[in-house]
Amino acid sequence: MKHIVIYTDGACRGNPGPGGWGALLRYGKHEKKLFGAETDTTNNRMELMAAIQALSSLREPCKIELHTDSQYLQKGITLWLPGWKKKNWRKSDNHPVKNADLWQELDRQASKHEMSWHWVKAHNGHPENEMVDALANHAIDQLNKEI
Repeated sequence: MKHIVIYTDGACRGNPGPGGWGALLRYGKHEKKLFGAETDTTNNRMELMAAIQALSSLREPCKIELHTDSQYLQKGITLWLPGWKKKNWRKSDNHPVKNADLWQELDRQASKHEMSWHWVKAHNGHPENEMVDALANHAIDQLNKEI
């Protein structure tokens, strides 16, 4: 089974506002950079999209180490998701889970792989985290040129 290391980040200018996501995938000496943007979104949605897009780009089941600076993403997938699924996508206060559409897609994508999820401190000089942040912001810049 291939071992892939993934770094993801999301960014938003305004919340909601134009947002972007970036991902870096590493397999041995190979690297793949992905990014995209949406006109009216939130930072949390972009964090989720970065992970979804990275995982959906893989053609076969892999052993994945995914690194994110989003505690929302890391805690959501590792701690909160099982309870949300049991409660039919409702939180403990019985309110609907925000971004349930993306959480469900992330769950589908992650279930194809052997996953480990890691949190890294944002804007702390971590080279790969800085790179995916730059990709996410580049995606927003490109989107703003098109509008």
